[in-house]
Amino acid sequence: MEYLYLTEDADGVSYFKDKAFQLSLADFAPPAPAIYLSDPIKAERFVLVTLPAGWGGAKHPSPRRQIAFCLSGSLEVKAGDGDVRQITSGGIWHMEDVNGSGHTTHVVGSENVNLAIVQLD
Repeated sequence: MEYLYLTEDADGVSYFKDKAFQLSLADFAPPAPAIYLSDPIKAERFVLVTLPAGWGGAKHPSPRRQIAFCLSGSLEVKAGDGDVRQITSGGIWHMEDVNGSGHTTHVVGSENVNLAIVQLD
């Protein structure tokens, strides 16, 4: 299962990597048949966020280590190194750029962006 990873270098400049969660066949809810499951990631909080159509923020670091799941809409994220990625419905975005100059985020199109965000330890 692929996701977009945003991290930062030693100088605090954010950049993207394309990554994938590794899934292994495991018993998750016996007696139901085994399913493909990732390793667990310890989480602290869960929040829902709506970015209104037309919203665009100033350059900022991520407020915490977090993983966002795009439920609807489309947004554009520009890393500190200038790389631009678009995240659409169904996209997964793992943010680790918490100390440096950060990134910019803008809603694309006329639809609000709805995100489910899991904030990590």
